[in-house]
Amino acid sequence: MQDNKRLINIAMFLSFFTIFYNIIEGLVSVYFGAGEESLALFGFGIDSFVEVISGIGILHFTMRLKFDKSGTRDKFEKQALLITGISFILLFISLVIGSIINFIQKNRPETTLPGIIISLLSISFMLFLIISKLRVGKKLGSDAIIADAKCSMTCFYLSLILLFSSLLYEIFKIGFIDIIGSLGIAYFALKEGIEAIGKSQKNNGSRSCSDC
Repeated sequence: MQDNKRLINIAMFLSFFTIFYNIIEGLVSVYFGAGEESLALFGFGIDSFVEVISGIGILHFTMRLKFDKSGTRDKFEKQALLITGISFILLFISLVIGSIINFIQKNRPETTLPGIIISLLSISFMLFLIISKLRVGKKLGSDAIIADAKCSMTCFYLSLILLFSSLLYEIFKIGFIDIIGSLGIAYFALKEGIEAIGKSQKNNGSRSCSDC
């Protein structure tokens, strides 16, 4: 029992850390994405803000796990999932429209160096979160926390997309590389949005893969 309390406290810490990190990552990414006109980095930052909403949902879950031992999803978590899903769909639409506009107008970033640095940091933090959440989730036997760890894996993939697109652009200075990166992020946003909306309609305790 005492060990379970310790593990739940660790899970809560990881939830708080995830939310805090995504807020900082979102602010920095949007600032440099807008400043350098990198749609991929800007979209990555908006994605981080959307994922804060889902992060609050999993924090709410761990708090209920600690205080009332409930393993089912309540109204708050369903609403968080629905809002998250709709936000991801809107992000997908805006990234696709932005990519089309950038392609037509031949807009290109000044530099993608901030994207390289931010993605490398994100990859490091995501690996830490994935390993930590999986360890805690398996020890607690919590499908929700294990699913949350797998969601961090999605963020890991997004960071890889940003890293490779930023690296390639910085080397070759070809505008459509940044557009391809932004479309890759848009794909994952659409995938997560559809999954989050679908999960919000169910009554079981599993989580959607939309918390980074």
